[in-house]
Amino acid sequence: MNEQIAHYERKLQFEIDAADLMHLLGAGHRLVVVDARKPEAFLQEHIPGAINLPHRAMSETTTAQLPRDVLYVTYCDGIGCNASTKGALNLARSGFQVKELLGGLDWFKRDGYTTEGVSGTAPDKVACAC
Repeated sequence: MNEQIAHYERKLQFEIDAADLMHLLGAGHRLVVVDARKPEAFLQEHIPGAINLPHRAMSETTTAQLPRDVLYVTYCDGIGCNASTKGALNLARSGFQVKELLGGLDWFKRDGYTTEGVSGTAPDKVACAC
């Protein structure tokens, strides 16, 4: 197989964009959207239907009740935050199938998708929400 094709196929195994996420959700695919940021950030704003599981709190104990037969999609604030990467790594180490949302919450909103939360906007004075 062409090396370039293999590279892009492999990359798509681990990343997803907002449009593809919303397509899968709309089509009824079994997946769980995981906000890997701190609870305070999640309460302020998050993707509808997401669960909050901060990457720092992920462990065998905190993930024990999660189903193993679904796709998990992790996200955080966006390109300046790596909580989604850390969360994806933690979940993958625990045996879950996981993809990371490209651009996080920032790109999700830029693509025109709505969010839920107390304020509907990211808090102004949170250092790193991860």
